[in-house]
Amino acid sequence: MSMRTGRPARTGQYLALLAYLVFLAFPFLWLVSTAFKPPRELGSLHPSWIPDEPTLANFRQAFGEQPLLRAAGNSLLVALCAAAVAVLVATPAAYVAARHRGRLAKAATGWAVISQAFPFVLLIIPLFLILKNLRLVDTLTGLVLVYVVWSLPFALWMLIGYVRAVPSEIEEAAAVDGAGRVRTLVSVTAPLLAPGVAATATFAFVTAWNEFFFALVLLKTTEKQTLPVVLTRFLGAEGVADLGPLAAAAFLATIPSLVIFAVIQKRITGGMLAGAVKH
Repeated sequence: MSMRTGRPARTGQYLALLAYLVFLAFPFLWLVSTAFKPPRELGSLHPSWIPDEPTLANFRQAFGEQPLLRAAGNSLLVALCAAAVAVLVATPAAYVAARHRGRLAKAATGWAVISQAFPFVLLIIPLFLILKNLRLVDTLTGLVLVYVVWSLPFALWMLIGYVRAVPSEIEEAAAVDGAGRVRTLVSVTAPLLAPGVAATATFAFVTAWNEFFFALVLLKTTEKQTLPVVLTRFLGAEGVADLGPLAAAAFLATIPSLVIFAVIQKRITGGMLAGAVKH
């Protein structure tokens, strides 16, 4: 009886997952299709999924009109630095908060939840004034600091959960075997936390890579602007989009996130399997 009822439920779950994947994939597939369409097909009243005459003209026009490579370099530098700093700060803080439960852990969790409730508009004026006093307005360093502060609470909240998932008995067993505190953390705890660190770093990177509002307000020099800001230049004065080049540039902007996720997912899976074996 349980098998009969379990199969329809599992089939329903698979169908729901398939529908969700289609829902997520539709915008990306349409973006790719639009990026390779010539102007005649972009203005068609009956658009098709597959371009009749695929072309690279949109990519050539996008690179010719805007400094996409320079903007992508700025975004990559800012995102990598923000992710690295956020992880370096959040990991030891999360370990302390998870292992020494009390007011510190509750305060850290509460801070993580409450900070995500503040809208960007409410924070931009204080952030701008602070960066102005530090002479970091219109600098990539100032933007990195903003992204670290913005992603740090959620990164801390994520890592606290991963640290709590690592049994403290493993560290106690290592101590009984004669391992010191530092060696235990490096050789035992750190490998088990690798999936969580990788996931947190991915979150911080994607957040910084895709962020638009802070970059728009804080960066005024054209040479320092990030990719999301440069993409808005494909919009005309009256809000009319140059659809082909915009789709081509947006498609290229999604590639780094996809590549990093594809590379890092192996690390996440491998770390989870290693942690399961050690446990």
